[in-house]
Amino acid sequence: MYNSKPHQEHDLCRLHLHMQQTRLALLVSHGEQGLLATHLPVLVAPEEGEFGTVYGHLARANPQWHDLEQGGEALLVFPGVDAYVSPGYYPSKHDNPRVVPTWNYTAVHAYGPVEVIHQAAPLLDIVSRLTDRHEQGRDRPWQVADAPADYLEGMLRAIVGIRLPITRLQGARKLSQNRSQQDIAGVREGLGASADFLDSQLAAQMRNL
Repeated sequence: MYNSKPHQEHDLCRLHLHMQQTRLALLVSHGEQGLLATHLPVLVAPEEGEFGTVYGHLARANPQWHDLEQGGEALLVFPGVDAYVSPGYYPSKHDNPRVVPTWNYTAVHAYGPVEVIHQAAPLLDIVSRLTDRHEQGRDRPWQVADAPADYLEGMLRAIVGIRLPITRLQGARKLSQNRSQQDIAGVREGLGASADFLDSQLAAQMRNL
Protein backbone atom coordinates (compact mmCIF):
# COMPACT_ATOMS: atom_id res chain seq x y z
CA MET A 1 0.00 0.00 0.00
CA TYR A 2 1.35 3.42 -0.90
CA ASN A 3 1.36 5.51 2.24
CA SER A 4 3.28 8.77 2.67
CA LYS A 5 5.28 9.21 5.87
CA PRO A 6 2.96 11.66 7.72
CA HIS A 7 0.13 9.13 7.48
CA GLN A 8 1.94 5.94 8.45
CA GLU A 9 0.76 4.15 11.58
CA HIS A 10 3.29 1.95 13.40
CA ASP A 11 1.71 1.50 16.82
CA LEU A 12 1.01 -2.24 17.04
CA CYS A 13 -1.77 -1.91 19.63
CA ARG A 14 -3.57 0.66 17.50
CA LEU A 15 -3.17 -1.50 14.39
CA HIS A 16 -4.60 -4.54 16.19
CA LEU A 17 -7.50 -2.49 17.56
CA HIS A 18 -8.35 -1.30 14.05
CA MET A 19 -8.29 -4.90 12.80
CA GLN A 20 -10.48 -6.14 15.65
CA GLN A 21 -13.01 -3.38 15.02
CA THR A 22 -13.27 -4.19 11.30
CA ARG A 23 -16.34 -6.34 10.78
CA LEU A 24 -15.51 -7.54 7.26
CA ALA A 25 -11.99 -7.93 5.87
CA LEU A 26 -10.88 -8.57 2.28
CA LEU A 27 -8.61 -11.56 1.59
CA VAL A 28 -6.55 -11.11 -1.59
CA SER A 29 -4.27 -13.71 -3.16
CA HIS A 30 -2.58 -14.48 -6.45
CA GLY A 31 -1.98 -17.95 -7.80
CA GLU A 32 -2.71 -20.23 -10.74
CA GLN A 33 -6.21 -18.77 -11.03
CA GLY A 34 -4.93 -15.19 -11.09
CA LEU A 35 -5.98 -12.54 -8.61
CA LEU A 36 -8.77 -13.63 -6.27
CA ALA A 37 -10.47 -11.78 -3.42
CA THR A 38 -13.01 -12.80 -0.78
CA HIS A 39 -14.84 -10.67 1.78
CA LEU A 40 -14.97 -12.44 5.13
CA PRO A 41 -15.26 -11.84 8.88
CA VAL A 42 -12.10 -12.77 10.74
CA LEU A 43 -10.70 -13.21 14.24
CA VAL A 44 -7.50 -11.45 15.26
CA ALA A 45 -5.21 -13.07 17.84
CA PRO A 46 -2.69 -10.30 18.71
CA GLU A 47 -0.80 -12.54 21.13
CA GLU A 48 0.13 -15.14 18.50
CA GLY A 49 3.41 -14.35 16.74
CA GLU A 50 5.36 -11.13 16.29
CA PHE A 51 2.51 -9.23 14.61
CA GLY A 52 -0.46 -11.45 15.51
CA THR A 53 -2.39 -14.15 13.67
CA VAL A 54 -5.72 -14.00 11.82
CA TYR A 55 -8.33 -16.77 11.57
CA GLY A 56 -11.35 -17.13 9.31
CA HIS A 57 -13.08 -19.52 6.93
CA LEU A 58 -14.10 -19.80 3.29
CA ALA A 59 -16.78 -21.82 1.53
CA ARG A 60 -15.27 -25.05 0.25
CA ALA A 61 -16.86 -24.17 -3.10
CA ASN A 62 -14.72 -21.00 -3.20
CA PRO A 63 -11.73 -21.80 -5.49
CA GLN A 64 -9.46 -19.32 -3.69
CA TRP A 65 -8.45 -21.80 -0.99
CA HIS A 66 -6.83 -24.07 -3.60
CA ASP A 67 -4.36 -21.31 -4.48
CA LEU A 68 -3.83 -20.47 -0.81
CA GLU A 69 -2.92 -24.08 -0.10
CA GLN A 70 -0.13 -23.87 -2.70
CA GLY A 71 1.73 -21.34 -0.54
CA GLY A 72 2.88 -17.80 -1.21
CA GLU A 73 1.87 -14.57 0.45
CA ALA A 74 -1.71 -13.37 0.89
CA LEU A 75 -3.04 -9.96 1.85
CA LEU A 76 -5.84 -9.12 4.28
CA VAL A 77 -7.25 -5.62 3.89
CA PHE A 78 -8.97 -4.07 6.91
CA PRO A 79 -10.75 -0.92 5.70
CA GLY A 80 -11.74 1.79 8.15
CA VAL A 81 -13.61 5.07 8.02
CA ASP A 82 -13.19 7.47 5.10
CA ALA A 83 -14.42 10.89 4.03
CA TYR A 84 -14.10 13.41 1.22
CA VAL A 85 -12.19 16.51 2.33
CA SER A 86 -13.28 19.75 0.64
CA PRO A 87 -10.78 22.62 0.22
CA GLY A 88 -13.55 24.69 1.78
CA TYR A 89 -12.64 23.20 5.15
CA TYR A 90 -9.20 24.86 5.09
CA PRO A 91 -9.08 28.33 6.69
CA SER A 92 -5.72 28.83 4.97
CA LYS A 93 -7.31 28.85 1.51
CA HIS A 94 -8.36 32.46 2.05
CA ASP A 95 -4.65 33.42 1.99
CA ASN A 96 -3.45 30.69 -0.36
CA PRO A 97 -5.99 29.35 -2.87
CA ARG A 98 -3.55 26.72 -4.16
CA VAL A 99 -5.50 23.81 -2.60
CA VAL A 100 -7.37 20.81 -4.00
CA PRO A 101 -9.77 18.20 -2.60
CA THR A 102 -8.45 15.02 -1.01
CA TRP A 103 -9.70 11.95 0.83
CA ASN A 104 -9.02 11.04 4.45
CA TYR A 105 -9.18 7.41 5.55
CA THR A 106 -7.86 4.71 7.85
CA ALA A 107 -6.80 1.20 6.79
CA VAL A 108 -4.58 -1.71 7.77
CA HIS A 109 -2.96 -4.25 5.45
CA ALA A 110 -1.75 -7.57 6.90
CA TYR A 111 0.48 -9.91 4.89
CA GLY A 112 1.50 -13.50 5.46
CA PRO A 113 1.30 -17.14 4.35
CA VAL A 114 -2.00 -18.97 4.76
CA GLU A 115 -2.54 -22.36 6.36
CA VAL A 116 -5.74 -24.02 5.08
CA ILE A 117 -7.60 -25.98 7.75
CA HIS A 118 -9.77 -29.01 6.92
CA GLN A 119 -10.10 -30.73 10.31
CA ALA A 120 -13.52 -30.48 11.99
CA ALA A 121 -12.31 -29.59 15.51
CA PRO A 122 -10.33 -26.44 14.64
CA LEU A 123 -13.03 -25.43 12.15
CA LEU A 124 -15.64 -25.70 14.89
CA ASP A 125 -13.45 -23.58 17.15
CA ILE A 126 -13.14 -20.84 14.50
CA VAL A 127 -16.86 -20.63 13.72
CA SER A 128 -17.77 -20.80 17.42
CA ARG A 129 -15.42 -17.95 18.33
CA LEU A 130 -16.62 -15.86 15.39
CA THR A 131 -20.25 -16.44 16.35
CA ASP A 132 -19.64 -15.64 20.03
CA ARG A 133 -17.92 -12.41 19.05
CA HIS A 134 -20.79 -11.14 16.93
CA GLU A 135 -23.59 -12.44 19.17
CA GLN A 136 -22.26 -10.72 22.29
CA GLY A 137 -24.51 -7.98 23.61
CA ARG A 138 -27.71 -9.65 22.40
CA ASP A 139 -30.43 -10.45 24.92
CA ARG A 140 -30.39 -14.11 23.92
CA PRO A 141 -27.10 -14.84 22.14
CA TRP A 142 -27.24 -17.69 19.64
CA GLN A 143 -24.50 -20.32 19.97
CA VAL A 144 -23.18 -22.76 17.41
CA ALA A 145 -24.12 -25.57 19.81
CA ASP A 146 -27.78 -24.55 19.36
CA ALA A 147 -27.75 -26.06 15.84
CA PRO A 148 -28.52 -29.81 15.46
CA ALA A 149 -25.32 -31.87 15.51
CA ASP A 150 -25.91 -33.57 12.16
CA TYR A 151 -26.69 -30.23 10.48
CA LEU A 152 -23.56 -28.68 11.99
CA GLU A 153 -21.40 -31.55 10.76
CA GLY A 154 -22.66 -30.96 7.22
CA MET A 155 -22.01 -27.22 7.43
CA LEU A 156 -18.45 -27.79 8.65
CA ARG A 157 -17.81 -30.08 5.68
CA ALA A 158 -18.87 -27.20 3.41
CA ILE A 159 -16.12 -24.82 4.62
CA VAL A 160 -12.35 -24.64 5.04
CA GLY A 161 -10.58 -22.63 7.71
CA ILE A 162 -7.67 -20.27 7.25
CA ARG A 163 -4.87 -19.25 9.58
CA LEU A 164 -2.63 -16.35 8.55
CA PRO A 165 0.36 -15.59 10.80
CA ILE A 166 1.15 -11.97 10.03
CA THR A 167 4.68 -11.35 8.75
CA ARG A 168 4.16 -7.71 7.74
CA LEU A 169 1.73 -4.99 8.83
CA GLN A 170 1.03 -1.61 7.20
CA GLY A 171 -1.22 0.98 8.74
CA ALA A 172 -2.59 4.21 7.27
CA ARG A 173 -4.19 7.05 9.24
CA LYS A 174 -4.60 9.79 6.67
CA LEU A 175 -6.19 12.47 8.83
CA SER A 176 -4.79 15.71 7.37
CA GLN A 177 -1.54 15.47 9.37
CA ASN A 178 0.27 17.18 6.48
CA ARG A 179 -1.80 20.36 7.02
CA SER A 180 -1.42 23.12 9.61
CA GLN A 181 -3.15 22.82 12.97
CA GLN A 182 -5.60 25.47 11.80
CA ASP A 183 -6.51 23.46 8.70
CA ILE A 184 -6.74 20.20 10.70
CA ALA A 185 -9.22 21.89 13.01
CA GLY A 186 -11.16 23.15 9.99
CA VAL A 187 -11.42 19.65 8.50
CA ARG A 188 -12.41 18.17 11.84
CA GLU A 189 -15.14 20.77 12.34
CA GLY A 190 -16.37 20.50 8.76
CA LEU A 191 -16.66 16.72 8.88
CA GLY A 192 -18.12 16.81 12.37
CA ALA A 193 -20.93 19.08 11.19
CA SER A 194 -21.78 16.76 8.27
CA ALA A 195 -24.99 14.72 8.34
CA ASP A 196 -23.05 11.79 6.85
CA PHE A 197 -22.35 9.09 9.45
CA LEU A 198 -18.91 8.20 8.06
CA ASP A 199 -17.90 11.86 7.99
CA SER A 200 -18.71 12.20 11.70
CA GLN A 201 -16.85 8.97 12.46
CA LEU A 202 -13.75 10.24 10.73
CA ALA A 203 -14.04 13.56 12.58
CA ALA A 204 -14.02 11.56 15.82
CA GLN A 205 -10.81 9.83 14.72
CA MET A 206 -9.21 13.23 14.11
CA ARG A 207 -9.92 14.27 17.71
CA ASN A 208 -7.34 11.65 18.76
CA LEU A 209 -4.49 13.17 16.75
